[in-house]
Amino acid sequence: MFDVAIHSNRVITPEGITNATVVIKNGLIGDVIPGLLDGAADVGDNIIMPGIVDPHVHINEPGRTEWEGFETATRAAIASGVTTLVDMPLNSSPVTTTVDAFEQKIASTKNQLHANCSFWGGVIPGNEKEIEPLIEEGVFGFKAFLVHSGIDEFPNVAEKDLRKVMPIIASHRLPLLVHCELPTSHQLIGRGQQHSYLNYLNSRPKKWEDDAIALMIRLCQEFDCRVHVVHLSSANSIDQIQKAKEKGLPLTVETCQHYLYFNAEDISDGRTEFKCAPPIREKENNARLWQALKDGIIDFVATDHSPCLPEMKKLDSGDFLQAWGGIASVQFSLPVLWTAAKRHGCSIDDIAKWLCEKSSELPGIQKAKGKIQKGLDADLVVWDPEKAFVVTENMIHHKHKLTPYLHEELWGVVEQTWVHGKRVYDGGNFIDLNQGNLLRRV
Repeated sequence: MFDVAIHSNRVITPEGITNATVVIKNGLIGDVIPGLLDGAADVGDNIIMPGIVDPHVHINEPGRTEWEGFETATRAAIASGVTTLVDMPLNSSPVTTTVDAFEQKIASTKNQLHANCSFWGGVIPGNEKEIEPLIEEGVFGFKAFLVHSGIDEFPNVAEKDLRKVMPIIASHRLPLLVHCELPTSHQLIGRGQQHSYLNYLNSRPKKWEDDAIALMIRLCQEFDCRVHVVHLSSANSIDQIQKAKEKGLPLTVETCQHYLYFNAEDISDGRTEFKCAPPIREKENNARLWQALKDGIIDFVATDHSPCLPEMKKLDSGDFLQAWGGIASVQFSLPVLWTAAKRHGCSIDDIAKWLCEKSSELPGIQKAKGKIQKGLDADLVVWDPEKAFVVTENMIHHKHKLTPYLHEELWGVVEQTWVHGKRVYDGGNFIDLNQGNLLRRV
């Protein structure tokens, strides 16, 4: 007996792509049965893949809900087959660096979760006494910046701050996520050069990332603390990352869709919708990121969805110095990566590994999410890899329509999204909302 069953000629399982029926019972995958089971809904050649886990999103609620919020972020997520998000401790207000702030964050999710949502705590100077209480409240790990975060309430840490918290985090085997840019000199954009993308790129050189990653590798080894490098942009750090992994250090790395899809050479001056930190780098650099991803040196891909009010992007002036650094993208997680992956000779299996399986391991939810396997949660995405579409404003479900992917032709149309065995999105329509769960570490 089952609640519902769904069949495809192409189901992505840990053993590979197979013709199978996914049987769902009580919100879980009851079984994966070869072939077409009587009574199953048949999606033909469309892919059935695990629901995507995106462990790097900025939802901004409470406090900056005018930038984005749980309702819009999770709605956009399920439109792209993203069934689980892990929210960063900024850019909300208050930032999630205390138990009180975490409780405010939890309260703000009520009746607004269309996808599952969990949370990272934050590390800032002086909050080391909040680390254990936040762990007890159920955060999945912690995030820190080595450079100004863009939010004054979330200041960057120094090595002395990390030395206070890393033993605590390590004792719980939780990950410390780090924005790895370590300014060694002031690389200022000169007056009259604020519109130049090249000048913005040069103002945040690869050396900033490389030095920061070297620091975190050293501390990772010293404290045996899980360290995760978020949004790797500098390919010059690939060698030191590979050597650290070969030593067996608990180091993981993500990159983002925008570093794999766009190249600096193609970004015109004044196009501040492309501003992010670290910046989108040159084609040769990004080709090396692709190779590191294929080789497993980079573990997975996450969006770093970081929206803001449109006026904060300074599109009218094109001023990279003043514009907010962040890209709104969670709705296009799957098609952007698949479009770029096709050009680099990657497979659909690779997409499932980078967006589902490996990304679920960072917050430690791989026993429930990230694979189509008996006993795991029935979070699924059904998509057509052979179908393309053009991104238009009227299809965007983020709170604001501003994204560098506007007008791009992307491959991979999400046909259905399932959360806990319920079909929540189908053929461009939201059919069963508020099915997401609040996830806490236990």
